Amino acid sequence: MPPTGKLTPEAFAALIAPHLGAARPEVLVGPRPGCDSAILRVGADRVLAVTADPLSLIPALGPEASARLACRLIASDLWTTGIAPQFATVSLHLPPGMDDATLGAYTRAMSEEWQKLGVAVVAGHTGRYEGCDLTIVGAATLMGLGDEGSWLAPSLASPGDRVVVTRGCAIEATAVAARLFPRRLAAKLAELDAAGAVPGGAEAAFERARELLEQVSVVPDCRAILRAGVRAQGVTALHDATEGGVLGGLVELASACGHDLRIRRAAIPLSPEARAACEVFNIDPWWTLSEGTLIACTHPTRLDAALAELAHDQIPAAEVGEVVEGSGGVTLLEPDGQETRLDHAQPDPYWDAYARAVREVWE
Repeated sequence: MPPTGKLTPEAFAALIAPHLGAARPEVLVGPRPGCDSAILRVGADRVLAVTADPLSLIPALGPEASARLACRLIASDLWTTGIAPQFATVSLHLPPGMDDATLGAYTRAMSEEWQKLGVAVVAGHTGRYEGCDLTIVGAATLMGLGDEGSWLAPSLASPGDRVVVTRGCAIEATAVAARLFPRRLAAKLAELDAAGAVPGGAEAAFERARELLEQVSVVPDCRAILRAGVRAQGVTALHDATEGGVLGGLVELASACGHDLRIRRAAIPLSPEARAACEVFNIDPWWTLSEGTLIACTHPTRLDAALAELAHDQIPAAEVGEVVEGSGGVTLLEPDGQETRLDHAQPDPYWDAYARAVREVWE
């Protein structure tokens, strides 16, 4: 069977990229690995940013939290263009067993989140169909209008730019773990705490893990760092680390910009709660679901300003490396001084691990 999760770049190149319909001159940035959104020219000095993503209802979170999370995930993708979202289409393909109360709770929470994001739902489709099942319940498209000189894409990153990572590894995987199997996570944190590996104690780390659900979004990160300016005056590229985690996101960004990234692994934050959650899941925290982590490239003269803007909004961030001449891969400097070359992202182990935890009813 093919691996679960999004397609590999090789599968995308073989199965999707050759079949994208007509070529149109208005498309400034089209679909490719590492690009979260498209950019379309729609008039004199005006562009439309567009993205699409699945919508999920995660039983461990419930309909309201799942709806809020779904809105934040797709909004995160659009914000990486530097353009705020304004319009959405929503298509819900529901299992026959979903009752009206659950659907109403989901759509009300989604509407409240759209309002916070300044988004109007302008079209869509909703229905119940045999063969549909949780956790994917549909998809949405998000759009925003902006000035042609203000949009961002990975192709704008250049050698010499500095690379910044916010928050750390495995943010979304840790947030889900704290809700899906809180007892197992608490026990693992207590075990690590006894070994002196949890600064502040296990209880505080567990609470941080639960609170991560509200941080599974890079919208605040984008809003903050963009105040430092764009392109030659600030941020040159933004990318959120979703499937494939922080290392996968770095590989995608390198491939999309066509340059190499030289990254220090030790500089990438990895919290005790994320380490514990991934140990319970038995997955690699560097390569797993990390929505809530923003990867940014900044002009070298604007690095300090970018970090200051993030700090002003109390968003933890670290400079982890730089863009260098190369062929579109990542050179990872290991803590022992060795170098690891990454030209391809690894499959994200999260989906199989999540399915196992649900199947075995972890507590």
